[in-house]
Amino acid sequence: MNIPFLDFEGLHSPIREELIYAFKDVLDSNWFVMGKQLEQFEREYAEWNDVKHCVGVSNGLDALTLALKALEIGSGDEVIVPSNTYIATALAVSNVGATPIFVEPRIETANINPDLVESAISKRTKAIMPVHLYGQSCEMEAIMNIANKFGLFVVEDNAQAHGATYNGKKTGSWGHINATSFYPGKNLGALGDGGAITTDSNELAHKVRVLRNYGSQEKYKNEVLGYNNRLDELQAAFLRVKLSKLDKWTEERNTIAEAYRNELIDIPGIELFNLANGATSAYHLFVVKTKNRKDLQSKLSEAGVGTLIHYPIPPHLQECYRHLGYNHGDLPIAENLAQEVLSLPLFLGMNEGQISNVVKTVFENW
Repeated sequence: MNIPFLDFEGLHSPIREELIYAFKDVLDSNWFVMGKQLEQFEREYAEWNDVKHCVGVSNGLDALTLALKALEIGSGDEVIVPSNTYIATALAVSNVGATPIFVEPRIETANINPDLVESAISKRTKAIMPVHLYGQSCEMEAIMNIANKFGLFVVEDNAQAHGATYNGKKTGSWGHINATSFYPGKNLGALGDGGAITTDSNELAHKVRVLRNYGSQEKYKNEVLGYNNRLDELQAAFLRVKLSKLDKWTEERNTIAEAYRNELIDIPGIELFNLANGATSAYHLFVVKTKNRKDLQSKLSEAGVGTLIHYPIPPHLQECYRHLGYNHGDLPIAENLAQEVLSLPLFLGMNEGQISNVVKTVFENW
């Protein structure tokens, strides 16, 4: 049984006609940028995410970058980010001229450790950027308390956790301004690139709306130096279809993850991540840890089971960040995770037989 790491068939087949109708609606409207589909999606997503404002933008990295721009963070400033994350988190900080300051995760959850954040704060620190990695919410109350204590902004990177909560409050609604991605493989994915910014601040929402559109509210009148970072009508229309299914999809992802957890928890040499107290996960990924990752990944591949590594090189050891002066061993938890994590298949429509086959392959080759 060949089991891909990701399969869109079970996601898109049941909503194929709705997606086609959405395409035809946009085509027939002859309006393709900054129209009614974007306006309606922004309103619907804001309501779903329990925030006042959603601003659709071109992708997740641009969302993070524009959020920092709206906060007027730039050259000479520092932003605290997790050492265990996708490179986009750090790139957004660099894109505005600021410096990413890496803080280690809790080994139990893989998310940034709030207990280590305060010691990383300096006179130059302007914001904390928690990442809800693999779909699990960070410990947001502790992070917000630290930010309030030191007068810092919080910018959530919510690209992997649509629908996750901390103490009942959704990710993407905690920070002063927050960013998400609608890359096709995300839990809420477009059929192309896309992203959004969420906030309860009227002022910040206004700034982002201006920045994403050439620095303009009114055509040919440019208030600030802006960008072309708009979410187009077609992707907004597709996302509206998918948003209406998202809660159901999140339940399905949790069911698959729970089946994995029940079967894998007692296999020697395989470690599972825990949920922090008060946290839920949208299970964008199901990630295990093992000291024999190379062998396990090879055996799974031979058996037709697809896997991926999220992520094989931590940001501080990437070539693009050599200038920051980090060396191997400086952030050992992130470096250890980079050597041991392995993501197993998890996609909508995955059946019990496929899950059992993955677990059986892991068990037989261990």
